[in-house]
Amino acid sequence: MSESPRIDPEGVDPKLVETIVRKGIPHCGALGIKVVKISREATTLALPYNPDLVGDPTTGILHGGAVTSLIDTVCGMAVFAALQRLQAVATLDLRIDYLKPASAQKELYATAECYKLTRHIAFARARAFHPEAPDDLVATCVGAFMIGSSAKPPLPRKVSDNIA
Repeated sequence: MSESPRIDPEGVDPKLVETIVRKGIPHCGALGIKVVKISREATTLALPYNPDLVGDPTTGILHGGAVTSLIDTVCGMAVFAALQRLQAVATLDLRIDYLKPASAQKELYATAECYKLTRHIAFARARAFHPEAPDDLVATCVGAFMIGSSAKPPLPRKVSDNIA
């Protein structure tokens, strides 16, 4: 079995990680998810406001599915950063508490940390918020992720070659 590419979260260019998120996870590319910060301690992703992602046309509030995708993805990226190795990761359990609707016309951030790694399972927690009010949470989350859920992470060849 080939070894998965190692990463140094402190030195990884966020634009390279953004390519991984957008190309390796196509629905994240369709949502427009961007990398704000990645480190072993915490990873932050952003979901720009997009009227195509609105759940309630009368208020302009984002659909909960878009918020869930952002939170799930930031947790997975936090696991990658904690592992310091790009490995396939699958969500086993994701509990999200929606505390309030995401504000209309505003970008949404999510920050996650991987707080426990075992041989096969990683545990992460996240919070979603608007960057101008980081303590006014939209949602919180805890999740469990299977490490090494397939032989290789979902990376396009060009991205994989850049990391190796």
